[in-house]
Amino acid sequence: MSDMSTSLNKFAEIETGEAFTLQNTRLLKVELSATTVMARSGAMVAYQGDVNFKHKGGGVGRMIKKAATGEGLRLMECNGTGEVFLANHAMLVHVVRLSNDSLTVSGENILAFETGIDWDVTRVKGGATGMLAGGLFNIHLKGNGLVALLSDGEPIRLDVAEAPTFVDPQAAIAWSGGVQTSLKTDMQAKSFIGMGSGESIQLAMSGQGWVLVQPSEGRQIVASK
Repeated sequence: MSDMSTSLNKFAEIETGEAFTLQNTRLLKVELSATTVMARSGAMVAYQGDVNFKHKGGGVGRMIKKAATGEGLRLMECNGTGEVFLANHAMLVHVVRLSNDSLTVSGENILAFETGIDWDVTRVKGGATGMLAGGLFNIHLKGNGLVALLSDGEPIRLDVAEAPTFVDPQAAIAWSGGVQTSLKTDMQAKSFIGMGSGESIQLAMSGQGWVLVQPSEGRQIVASK
């Protein structure tokens, strides 16, 4: 083996045989011989073997909801006998397992999930159409299987039951099934609502469970000219 190859050993592919394997903190490998996944469109950075990609609208009902809410998540189904590598703007990747339970995730923070999991678009109670759509309209996942989440920076998990909890809608990555959400508006900042002030509207969390919060209001991607 050449000196150059040896020096790159630290970047060698990690083989576990599992359906989802983190290659590093920002890159996920999916073994399609072990599962079939729904991944966000454009998240594939490489693949090996016989892999098929198919855009999935999610059915008529979900397409209508996405059109009405402005939800920007587009999904592709990945299947075959090879391996697909997924990432999104070098954001951190976190793998969680659903075991006959549910999870609500911001559409901006989903990387992939197994096709055995049922999903739908949901709206935070009190959220007006089009208002901060990235945080108020989310994806509800239910069932059994693996989910890969994205975060802009290392997140923190807050126990909602310990105290009244309020989160910037664009910083809330995901929350567990026992959590109820509603909107809290700062009336003193009413004039800023709809003008890009995330702090004027917060997600009020209650119930039993947790919320995962990223140290960011979302990755701002500047389009190249």
